[in-house]
Amino acid sequence: MNEQIRAREVRLVGPEGEQVGIVPLERALQLAADVDLDLVEVAPMARPPVCKLMDFGKFKYESALKAREARRNQQQTVIKEMKLRPKIDPHDYETKKGHVVRFLKAGDKVKVTIMFRGREQSRPELGYRLLRRLESEISELGYVEAAPKQDGRNMIMVLAPHRATKAAAVAATATRGGSRERAAEGAPEAGETAAAGETGTTAETSGQ
Repeated sequence: MNEQIRAREVRLVGPEGEQVGIVPLERALQLAADVDLDLVEVAPMARPPVCKLMDFGKFKYESALKAREARRNQQQTVIKEMKLRPKIDPHDYETKKGHVVRFLKAGDKVKVTIMFRGREQSRPELGYRLLRRLESEISELGYVEAAPKQDGRNMIMVLAPHRATKAAAVAATATRGGSRERAAEGAPEAGETAAAGETGTTAETSGQ
């Protein structure tokens, strides 16, 4: 940038993207000074290198904003795991299915593992039927991304949320984040909280 550039001449691009052409470095630096902008090397490997007139401070600020927005919108894939036995009790099955439903609604993938023990290993169809049952009962929220597969003593299936399910989870997360920010902005100062306690308006919540 500016005096750090070592080329004798550069291909100059104006602040609006207009092509100025190949000019001596001294001329490019003078043009930058005339309009109170920086001369920034944007393609150093070109011959001659390409330089652009820009407000470098503003450019860095806008780049940081874009990077922050990209991170905020990035959807991270989380894989949860749920383990079942082939002869699981009906109540336990419903409980574990509830966990699977909760994971899918949160936009997470779920690795469902059927664990075989002893003689159960000779009855893989029991695990297969259990996984197919689970698949049919959560079909409104997700789908089978990886079909049931035997892996040693275990049988594994991977469920993934439907696109609409994941979009709803992302929207809900964004809404909760906005609510927390608004709550923080509207939180009373320490003095206000103390005053509320003096007038008996502070409620206590029991943990029982």
